[in-house]
Amino acid sequence: QVQLVESGGGLVQAGGSLRLSCVASESTSRYAVAWFRQAPGKEREYVAGYSRGGGSTYYADSVKGRFTISRDNGKTTVYLQMNGLKPEDTAVYYCAADSRIITSSLRFARHYDYWGQGTPVTVSS
Repeated sequence: QVQLVESGGGLVQAGGSLRLSCVASESTSRYAVAWFRQAPGKEREYVAGYSRGGGSTYYADSVKGRFTISRDNGKTTVYLQMNGLKPEDTAVYYCAADSRIITSSLRFARHYDYWGQGTPVTVSS
């Protein structure tokens, strides 16, 4: 059972950047790993992620060209580089992982078994 710990959130002005980190208790090479976010009063939404094995990356349309997901060589840390931040990016950001999820289900939070505690991001205008 993998454990996930996020960090790197904070307060930033619009147009600024943040890098979030998700440290896993084991290599994520056999997991699909994703970043989700949840703003107050809204449902949790997919932001970006890797398919199982890491062969493919996916992004929500709202963050394409601004956010980049990556991971270290040991595959125990997954990053989310966020550039050009907007006030609408304000949310708690969660890291999630699952070892059985199929590609068509990657964008749906209910298919992920493992979650971190979240890190808050606030973008001021």
